[in-house]
Amino acid sequence: MAVPPRPAVIATDRLGPENGEPVAEYLARARASLAGADGTAGHWALLSFTTGITADRSPEYAGGLRISEITYHVPLDRVRTPIVTVPVPAGDEAARASVKAAAYQVEYLAPLDARAVRVNAVTAARLRANCACVVGIVVYGTLPELRALALLPSVRAVEALPADAPAGVFALVPLLPESDLLAVPGPDDGPVPTD
Repeated sequence: MAVPPRPAVIATDRLGPENGEPVAEYLARARASLAGADGTAGHWALLSFTTGITADRSPEYAGGLRISEITYHVPLDRVRTPIVTVPVPAGDEAARASVKAAAYQVEYLAPLDARAVRVNAVTAARLRANCACVVGIVVYGTLPELRALALLPSVRAVEALPADAPAGVFALVPLLPESDLLAVPGPDDGPVPTD
């Protein structure tokens, strides 16, 4: 008996700004995604921050909602560092411990050159030291719950997907705190710190 092939999953949903999108347009788009009268359906949403927070603070920003992913970015002046997203099992302790997984991921990235080796080493070391490097949290909640999160201090934006968006099949690109005018990678022409 032949087994029919599985249907392909086509994912077009995305959380976060498009490359080169004006930040003001993205912020307006994120606000508009929270509009609506439906108060019962769950939505996957991305919280972006005005400045990075430490992993141990991520549960307080989730407001009791389930955290599914945490995105880390170590800011270094004029040095491009990797953006790492860590899937998070249920529970606040898992969210707090995700920074260790982020450091581990960075340690095992395949560097392209000697500069990347140094960048990865500094990035991993700062993550292991629990730097304030959480730049995005993906949560699941209703529109009223998500609107409440958008009012928290240090939350720059909350963008929600439509209620019918399936879990884990959407693109995720964080709005970095240092992105002011356009959502583009920063310069990569500065010296790499030694620690």
